[in-house]
Amino acid sequence: MPPLSRWFIKTALLYLVATFVTGVLAVLDPPLQAIPGSGRLAIIYYHLFMLGWVSQLIFGVANWMFPVRSREAPRGNEQVGWASYGLLNGGLALLLIGEMLRAASSGPAALWLIVLAYLALLLAGLAFVLNTWGRIKGH
Repeated sequence: MPPLSRWFIKTALLYLVATFVTGVLAVLDPPLQAIPGSGRLAIIYYHLFMLGWVSQLIFGVANWMFPVRSREAPRGNEQVGWASYGLLNGGLALLLIGEMLRAASSGPAALWLIVLAYLALLLAGLAFVLNTWGRIKGH
């Protein structure tokens, strides 16, 4: 298994555990209302699940299992692959922080952080698609 795939899949597994912990905390939400940011646990749970676990796992398995592009670059451009990994995880981290800040205050900083996070996530998706597209061959 290529290193990038291992990183994607191991990170996905960590996000799966974080998703389970957040799910338990979301069920206990009423007693946690005194903790800043706890009111956003449902949306944080969703982001951890869909972006952290599902997307990360798909990116890792696709990088590993899709057909080889060429002998010179079997999995496409390695730097683009790592950029996708960094943007996905950086964007998710910014999104989680932004959501917690948004729950704690209604200031514009949290919204700008969320916008920046979604921009990073968009770039992560585009980098993944660009790097994977050539590996999907027709008859």
